[in-house]
Amino acid sequence: MKKARYFSSIVSICLLCTLVNAQEEDGLNTEIELGAIFTSGNTEDENIQFRGEVNWLQDVWNYGFSVDGFRSSKDDVLAAQRVYYVASVNYEFAENSFILTRLAHEDDRFSGYDGQTDISVNYGRNLLTNRSNMAMTFNIGLGARKSRSEEEDFEEAIIRLAADYDWNISETATFNQQLSTESGNKTSIFRSESSIETQILDNLLLRISFNVKHQTEVPADREKTDTEMSITFVMNF
Repeated sequence: MKKARYFSSIVSICLLCTLVNAQEEDGLNTEIELGAIFTSGNTEDENIQFRGEVNWLQDVWNYGFSVDGFRSSKDDVLAAQRVYYVASVNYEFAENSFILTRLAHEDDRFSGYDGQTDISVNYGRNLLTNRSNMAMTFNIGLGARKSRSEEEDFEEAIIRLAADYDWNISETATFNQQLSTESGNKTSIFRSESSIETQILDNLLLRISFNVKHQTEVPADREKTDTEMSITFVMNF
């Protein structure tokens, strides 16, 4: 049943992106990313990574929603499953300055937490505006996070710092680096997402990415650091 729900979420993302794209509204961008490995014979493995993102730019407002998931099983035994949702509203109140309101939820049962949800209000700034092949944003904000686990549920205030750097290496290749830290009294979370993508067709890309998540306090018998490396296809609309 869990497997069926997980696959249905992938289908829902694809349908959402297709329907949104069909509206053909100005300022609307969608992206679907998918990678999968299946093996059979002596060992039956199944590894699926997917991501869907919708961004809508309307005047000085930018609305965004993304879903990032990973599932791994071996011989029909679930080994890892994670889904990360992010919704945001960005208001540009001055040239190169903006206010970002962000809501995120992560469901990663193998991390020891049943779920972690955070909300924050951030001040952001666009940097490197004088560079034609580079772009960078930085934001800092305050918010709150709720964590749920078998041991305890707790809430805490957080300070959030984040940076996003893009470098157009060539006409067909791009490097991206995202860094963020959400620091609280009981636990802090650091995330790093590094990727290189190359254009295959007009709207089809090949992306190689390496992600790191480090949490300072985790339930007993859990690792503090998780890493993922993936090769996926990305389709833009």
